[in-house]
Amino acid sequence: MTNSPPKAEKKELFGWAMFDFANSSYTTVIITVVFSVIFPRLIVGSDSSSLAGEPEYRLGNLLWSVALSISYLFVVLTAPIFGAIMDFSASKKKFLFYSYIVTVISTALLYFVSPGAVILGVVLVILSNFGFASGEDFVSAFLPELGKAEDLGKISGYAWGLGYFGGLFSAGIAIFALGAGNVTLQNYENLRLVGPVTAVFFALAAIPTFIFLKEKGKPRDGIARENYLLVGISRLSRTFRDIRDYRDLMAFLASYFFSYAGLSIIISFAFIYGDQVIHWSPLAQTLMFVITQLTAALGAFIFGHIQDRFGAIKSYNMTMMLWVVSVILIFFTGDITSAANSILGTTWKPEFVFLWVGSLAGMGLGATQSASRALVGFFSPESKSGEFFGFWGLFGKLSSVFGILGLGVLQTELGLKNAILITAVFFFIAFLFTFSVNEKRGREAAIAHEGE
Repeated sequence: MTNSPPKAEKKELFGWAMFDFANSSYTTVIITVVFSVIFPRLIVGSDSSSLAGEPEYRLGNLLWSVALSISYLFVVLTAPIFGAIMDFSASKKKFLFYSYIVTVISTALLYFVSPGAVILGVVLVILSNFGFASGEDFVSAFLPELGKAEDLGKISGYAWGLGYFGGLFSAGIAIFALGAGNVTLQNYENLRLVGPVTAVFFALAAIPTFIFLKEKGKPRDGIARENYLLVGISRLSRTFRDIRDYRDLMAFLASYFFSYAGLSIIISFAFIYGDQVIHWSPLAQTLMFVITQLTAALGAFIFGHIQDRFGAIKSYNMTMMLWVVSVILIFFTGDITSAANSILGTTWKPEFVFLWVGSLAGMGLGATQSASRALVGFFSPESKSGEFFGFWGLFGKLSSVFGILGLGVLQTELGLKNAILITAVFFFIAFLFTFSVNEKRGREAAIAHEGE
């Protein structure tokens, strides 16, 4: 521990954090809150009715999970190679810019997805989410260069917390200016603007990133540009040969695989669950969005400090237990509501209880993502940050495929309410894997391999 200043100036930290602010518009509006509901309900439409006579959207839910899973598979196939190339050629900022352009353009094109245009909708979701997910890995690769190792939790936490305010502002525009809470065919001319408005928000909010964020690395000499792919493969092969030296990182990534499988389901299906299982009102949907954004930002801030004070693994494990409890409460929301009404003589609706559970889950949302990013930065040699965050992306996106597609298939057989319990199992398995992680040993391995 030292009192030396961070490696990055405040304006560079601000520029880096602004990408979290910007890209949260995409994941919040498109993946979580608005388009995730529009796609199964209006683009695909109802395919059956439940025993209670309510419409069900199992095909739309399945196609949504397939589209996201395909996009994550593309990230799985490209992330480690891109990461190794970025490290060797000192081109993290360039790769980040390319991913930003792909996301902005394909998100804007969602304007042309009308009810029934299922294939176009699937293709644009695949492209936009591939750009977003790749950019998430690319911008994270800058983290080890931004501060001392013991400060990475706070730096990551502040940026992730700022990101939730970006999600809050962008979704607020969609909900209040475009009426996105009214997901009906009659309102579709407004709803189709969700994509372009989100794209513009992302495009403008990310500008400070490309102005202030610096590319600190230097490209290696003696290699022609056309051979960068071979160099990337060669560097990955060396890392795989030395993988025993990074056993703590690998043990954590195994835990992260299961935690992010659960988290991906929550991000991609929480508002679908509220719409199809809780049958919430537009007001409850809006309140849930505001509550989860604020509590997620608070969770990222608080757990960032907890992580740097008490240890990253302890902080991470606290969020795993928080998630297990939250998922169980989500499943029993209806029963809890009935019991409370019976005991207290109230007339609460399930959506009211669901809001309280959402506030608890929101705390874990920001904390889990921020803690995992900081841990990978803590275990990464600076000279391999792009490569190691490529592995982070590989594990995270492969787990997204595993989780989202698994939930999509499972809900076709069991229904969405029963299928959601699988996420509690994922979070508990993630908790068990962390007993193999030694933070001190993992950091020493990162230092030993610096400069390779």
